[in-house]
Amino acid sequence: MKKLLIILPAIMLLWSCGSSTSNTQVETTIEKPEDVAEVAPSNASELITEEISYEADGVTMKGFIAYKEGEKKPGVLVVHEWWGHNEHARNKAKALAELGYVAIAVDMYGDGKQAAHPNDAGKFAGMVMKNIDGAKARFESALVELKKNPNVDSEKIGAIGFCFGGSVVMTMANMGMDLDAVAAFHSGVALPVMPKKDKLKTPILVCNGADDPFVKEEQKVTFKKMMDDSGVEYKYIDYPGAVHAFTNPGADAMGEKFSLPLAYNKEADEQSWNEMKIFFEKYLN
Repeated sequence: MKKLLIILPAIMLLWSCGSSTSNTQVETTIEKPEDVAEVAPSNASELITEEISYEADGVTMKGFIAYKEGEKKPGVLVVHEWWGHNEHARNKAKALAELGYVAIAVDMYGDGKQAAHPNDAGKFAGMVMKNIDGAKARFESALVELKKNPNVDSEKIGAIGFCFGGSVVMTMANMGMDLDAVAAFHSGVALPVMPKKDKLKTPILVCNGADDPFVKEEQKVTFKKMMDDSGVEYKYIDYPGAVHAFTNPGADAMGEKFSLPLAYNKEADEQSWNEMKIFFEKYLN
């Protein structure tokens, strides 16, 4: 088994950190989103984005799909931070589309709900993660919507998540969902459902900050031991100097506003995104 150990619990920041309709938009000028480290290829074709609504767990969900038309491509689900379905998740979906994937920014809270305060974020995330069957239903409904896109190769599906979203995508994999690869960024590793042999089948990449106070050392040890025992390939990276929310350029402002240890780290953001690209190239392409 291959794994790399390079050098979140926590409080509720952690694991916290039907029919459909769509509104399609074609972006003829590709610009780098403010909070995405990726640079769009100079020969990029038109990027298409769609606002979608779908039903899950008795709730109307509002998602966002980004893709380029052409031959069938792997699909990737993007799960937001505990703040909710925001521009950070949408920009990551766009960045994935630039790499040749069809990506859906998932709504795990319903009605595109976003939190304006950590107390609300913790409440929203807790409601989802304490009802893991409901969380799975919401994730599965987003997967159905993703596979409806005619550009998706339904046999090649991955997922990425940030903070709360990282915990979600790893938990879905640990529950045995049919995913080909999962990547979690600044995510908790004390999960509602932990990895177990013969249940987990999905290779997992974890990209965390070495100085993230929400991920305790004993949690890392337990997680890695359970991943080892599962027999599934994984890679766990701790980026020196990086704290929680290091992929989000808006993290510093939120950290200062609410006195939370959040900070954007450009180097860790770019390096972790590149790790994901390599990981997905191996397991999704």
